[in-house]
Amino acid sequence: MTASFLRTAIVLGLISAIGPFAIDMYLPALPSIGKDLAAETGVVQLSLLSFFISFAISQLIYGPLSDIWGRKAPLYLGIGLFTVASVGCALATDIETLIAFRFLQGIGGAAGMVIPRAVVRDMHTGVQAARLMSLLMLVFSISPILAPLAGSAVIQFYGWRGVFYAVMIAAFIGLILLSTQLQETRPKKDRADSSLGSALAAYRLLLRDRNFLTLTFIGGLGISGFLVYLANSPFVLIDHYGLTPTQYSIAFSMNAVSFFAVSQATGWLGERFGLVRVMHLAVAAFALTMASMFIVMSLGFNQLPVMAAFLFVGYGVLGLVIPTSAVLALEEHGEIAGTASALMGTLHFVTAAVAMVVASFFFDGTALPMTGAIAACALAAFLLTQATIGRSRVVAAE
Repeated sequence: MTASFLRTAIVLGLISAIGPFAIDMYLPALPSIGKDLAAETGVVQLSLLSFFISFAISQLIYGPLSDIWGRKAPLYLGIGLFTVASVGCALATDIETLIAFRFLQGIGGAAGMVIPRAVVRDMHTGVQAARLMSLLMLVFSISPILAPLAGSAVIQFYGWRGVFYAVMIAAFIGLILLSTQLQETRPKKDRADSSLGSALAAYRLLLRDRNFLTLTFIGGLGISGFLVYLANSPFVLIDHYGLTPTQYSIAFSMNAVSFFAVSQATGWLGERFGLVRVMHLAVAAFALTMASMFIVMSLGFNQLPVMAAFLFVGYGVLGLVIPTSAVLALEEHGEIAGTASALMGTLHFVTAAVAMVVASFFFDGTALPMTGAIAACALAAFLLTQATIGRSRVVAAE
């Protein structure tokens, strides 16, 4: 592994983490935001959902822009907007204003999610792409590990508003890294045929590509299984199980540790067994673990350590599902990698938003509805994989 390879992974990972950092860092503050702004739990969760909706839809714009303008210009635009919106969130005096600025923050943060995946595809394919993607996720995972802990510390001294000033600083650091450490990976000659018309044609092509859509939804259902936990866990772990914000942050971080640690085996396992086989086994293990968790908790074994153990294992194998499904989906779309990555990201987060809304209808303050929704997402991913992705599918890079 060269120093350049590692540096690229670190920079792309940190840029990718800016948007999620704005989620993970303020999770411990959700209950206190509700009290400070006199808002009910469901309304406070809208500040999270509004971010996800704009985060998802905006990726459809950044993808084609990155194919037309190159990778760096749309990143400057998105991270700049994210920085300004973070200040607006910090100054919000009512929940409606916070929700509005969270929506704008999601628009800006989407650039950092979609474009780094396109950069990976610009540089590599196959196992090498999987290796770079897993390294990117290693850095990306710093957010769910450190952000809740950092958020708890900031909240303790500066209140929940301090969280948004902190993510503003993180975005500014991202701008510096972008300008000094990342080279443009889509040269002008490759942009010559890119336009709004070609972007629309690319979307039509992708929406007719059964293999791309299937792999995208498999990854999206896996991500949904995590984001349902992300949206509900502050209330379940803090209000129901009685954890402090700091204890909650530690519990949340353990799942991220499991995710990124297992994800680092993606390249080695893909080289040894093939990416398709790795994805099949990982999806099956994810579904089995989460379904077992729901059954065990339904039988009355609903203590926090029981749930935590299942989540630790389940989100570990999810660390194999996400990079393999993403690399396989983008494999045959190098010429429109930005657009393909954008559509993938949008479908991921639309799927997750639907799962979060459905799960909210059943939320009763306890852990069982949350674990049921997580299990449902995992089982849906398993059934889709079994029904559509052949084990014998040959990928050129394998």
